[in-house]
Amino acid sequence: MDDLPNDGSDHHWVEIRFKNARKAYYVNNTGIPLTKGDIVAVEASHGHDIGVVSLTGMLVPFQMKNKKISASGLKKIYRKAKPVDIEKWFQAIEKEPEAIRMARQMVNSQNISMKISDVEYQGDKTKITFYYVSDDRVDFRQLIKNFAEHFRVRIEMKQIGARQEAGKVGGIGSCGRELCCAKWMSSFASVATSAARYQDMTLNPQKLAGQCGKLKCCLNFELKYYIESQKDFPDTSIPIETEQGKARHFKTDVFRRVIWYSIRDDKDKDNIKYIPLDADVVTEFLKQNRQGIKIKELFASNDAQTLTKANISYLNAAGEDSISRFEERRKKRKKKEKKTPQNQASSQKTPPENGKESKPSSSKDNASKNTRHRRRRPQKNQNENEKKSHS
Repeated sequence: MDDLPNDGSDHHWVEIRFKNARKAYYVNNTGIPLTKGDIVAVEASHGHDIGVVSLTGMLVPFQMKNKKISASGLKKIYRKAKPVDIEKWFQAIEKEPEAIRMARQMVNSQNISMKISDVEYQGDKTKITFYYVSDDRVDFRQLIKNFAEHFRVRIEMKQIGARQEAGKVGGIGSCGRELCCAKWMSSFASVATSAARYQDMTLNPQKLAGQCGKLKCCLNFELKYYIESQKDFPDTSIPIETEQGKARHFKTDVFRRVIWYSIRDDKDKDNIKYIPLDADVVTEFLKQNRQGIKIKELFASNDAQTLTKANISYLNAAGEDSISRFEERRKKRKKKEKKTPQNQASSQKTPPENGKESKPSSSKDNASKNTRHRRRRPQKNQNENEKKSHS
């Protein structure tokens, strides 16, 4: 959307990014030429703050409309940051790890049921904002006094949720990409377990939960398309009555409109057949069951047969490999070591089998064997003489 045509109106609104993807909108009254990535000094409640320009031009009004932010009452942009401002800003950032460590120690000493998640210094080092997570309401009046005495600046406390905390901490999701809440999500909608049911996913809390401990936000991304696709689907909770028995629902491929049913074999009850059927065919079968007609036999329809026989390929975007990939490499190395030239040479020097002529030994080998026998014979004679003397 960078090439949007200009409607002729001058937009002085600018989007500024702060720590942990926190963004706010400001007015550029003085008309300073700004581009994405510029460091600017902006108006704050007391003093000024330092941020980075993240969006300019025609896109800013669209974002403000999307987030329901009115243009009235926006704070101003003072100037582009000077070297002195940037140096003071870096000094404030360096103090944040020590500040969060001291804050957590004070919270633990007072036994307050809250967790300090993150700390953010204002650009001019005149204010600290503490982000905390707590399930209940917390009385932290005494804690703020202790913070003010220790840090000697103004203190602000902001409560955030588990999803917002995960966005501030950041990380890599199970998809192999950066967390959505840390990269681009700003508002969080509630996620229900029905979203997983509509998408025919197993209700396993370990797989459905994200790093925040809540249900993954991405469960809502494609939910409306699943709901629209399943409007004319039959009720899968009703089994299909056949002459061989009841066929029960096993799984559903929503976008290919294929439903798998399982039915037990009459001869071998342990043998279960899985038959793919089109959604329209299942609707017709259920209609016949309501009329009291049992289906003779379930056969996979033409579309479903091609689906089962087709070799469906996919792109492994997450870069996942098999768990035993290192074991396979070790086995290959061992096989290569067995086939080395030294091992092959040693295998060629193995003793000959019975019935085959052996190679004549060299004179040096015969001489060494004779010397060994000559050295051993006197020892035997001495042992025999000792036995005779004892007798």
